[in-house]
Amino acid sequence: MRLDQIFAPGRASISFEFFPPKTDEGWTSLYQTIDKLKPLDPSYVSVTYGAGGSTRAKTVELAGRIQNDIGINVLAHLTCVGHTADEITGIVQQLAAQNVDNVLALRGDPPGGGVWTRTPGGFEHADQLVAHIRSVSKSFVACAGFPEGHPQCLNLRRDLEHLKGKVDAGAGAIVTQLFFDNADFLRFRDDCRHIGMTVPIVAGIMPITNVQQIKRFVTMCGARIPNRLLTKLESLEGNPDDVYRAGIEYAANQCRDLLFHGVDGLHFYTLNKSPATVDIVQRLRA
Repeated sequence: MRLDQIFAPGRASISFEFFPPKTDEGWTSLYQTIDKLKPLDPSYVSVTYGAGGSTRAKTVELAGRIQNDIGINVLAHLTCVGHTADEITGIVQQLAAQNVDNVLALRGDPPGGGVWTRTPGGFEHADQLVAHIRSVSKSFVACAGFPEGHPQCLNLRRDLEHLKGKVDAGAGAIVTQLFFDNADFLRFRDDCRHIGMTVPIVAGIMPITNVQQIKRFVTMCGARIPNRLLTKLESLEGNPDDVYRAGIEYAANQCRDLLFHGVDGLHFYTLNKSPATVDIVQRLRA
């Protein structure tokens, strides 16, 4: 099912992100995670795409199995990195053959964190990828947004203009990078609406369950942990259970506030694990 048939005014979607594992044990663990999350009745789940297309085949395989065997709508990630336009067309066709009708179009990061270089015959920016997918398929296309600005674009206004370019090219929804201060998201949403973007804007949520791990993530993606939250988590770092409880409580309160402010959807970055997401969604529904 296309996501434009799922998003509805006044009803927030709930969705989860998974990534293709690298080991047999990882695949077993992932399917156990999906089994535990499916009863939460997610609107859809997303499947990531490794740097340089490194998990291309596994992304298509996992997306197809979740869509057809497990019965959950899938949003498959697709990046510009390492692909020509013809190769992109082929991947979209492979996804369509698996009944996957939704694609999250991303520029993507170069393998090994090097300098971004356009693949000859490929695309330089995500708006071009969005336009291409729309031209060769009937897939619903979503794009990424950055409430605190893309880490490689220091001008927030310019970053917003880049996002509008993706929407103007045909993206029907925005899924945001993770963030921890709702004021950043609400400002971002207001700015999007102010310049004419009316598509659903889904908030990216990552529960903090490990202090060192989240520090690495925010360093890579340019997100900010509020000082008060970081100080509290660091004070609890010697007790993993206390960190988990504090992180879940913060994320649940963050989600409640977003729902109060009419968010279009909540997208949980699960890291292929279920307990934190289960705890938060059950608290919200209670």
